[in-house]
Amino acid sequence: MVPVSLLWLGESPRTTGMDDEHVARLAETDGPLPPILVERATMRVIDGTHRLVAAMAKGQRAIEVEFFDGSSADAFLTAVEANIAHGLPLSLADRRAAAERIMGSHPHLSDRAIARSAGLGAKAVAGIRRRLVETAEQPQLQARMGRDGKMRPLNGLEGRRRAAELLVARPDASLREVARLAGISPATVSDVRRRLAAGELPGVGPAPTGDEVPDDVGSEAAPAQPRSSSHATRRMRLVQSDPSVVLEKLVRDPSLRHKEEGRQLLRLLQQNALASREWSELTAVVPAHCGALVVDLARQCAETWLEFAQELDARVRTTDRVVGAG
Repeated sequence: MVPVSLLWLGESPRTTGMDDEHVARLAETDGPLPPILVERATMRVIDGTHRLVAAMAKGQRAIEVEFFDGSSADAFLTAVEANIAHGLPLSLADRRAAAERIMGSHPHLSDRAIARSAGLGAKAVAGIRRRLVETAEQPQLQARMGRDGKMRPLNGLEGRRRAAELLVARPDASLREVARLAGISPATVSDVRRRLAAGELPGVGPAPTGDEVPDDVGSEAAPAQPRSSSHATRRMRLVQSDPSVVLEKLVRDPSLRHKEEGRQLLRLLQQNALASREWSELTAVVPAHCGALVVDLARQCAETWLEFAQELDARVRTTDRVVGAG
């Protein structure tokens, strides 16, 4: 517990200032409010300004505090993350302004890492970064840090070469294992394996732009090469099919039903197919204070499914080429 007289109002990520109605609602709350976050060195409030003002309005002389130790730049980043996670949601303008400021103070963070902190999409963050680089307000770094805390180069040529060597030496290794050893993303490893199977060089992709970073890494997957018309037709047919029809066909397949892993995959596919028909109902049930958390989790699930699809697609295309060559 810290006397309110010792605390200072810190810099808020809210460009429009304090919300008086929210303060009034908090002041009417009978139970104790969550502790506020305070920068220890300056005693400035990082997160919880509305709670502090509400406590003062109620006549409280002290308030529960959690201390933050770090730089002012890290304090602002923490404030944005805290406001995204709970409490009164930040507006889109607030989140974009926060992302731009975080990019200025933490230019080494990847688009996805900043997007997660600011509650934006990676494409929106990539657009902000591109504008800052074009206007010379921010330098183009040669490496970025992903959400896993690892620094990876933007130029993934060396990582692709390592991946190619590992794929030749250890053909049975998983994409994730090769990615970890080579320091690139599993999607990039998948692209390298596809190129090797086609008799091509490992290649190198362009600099990261938002959602092009599959696993929030600096090295990129190269742009997909044009596929055959038969593959495109097959892909279009699968996308346009009724999911229930496709699922029914998969459920009848004994090679899936008679294995525990296959049954687990079928259950996951069934749950996702069911949810896809009820998006409007599912989105309506999410309360506002949980929205950012659900959005973040949904995006992570989408990335996981995308990685699964890319790995499976690469294996299918490799098998098709082997069969065709035979």
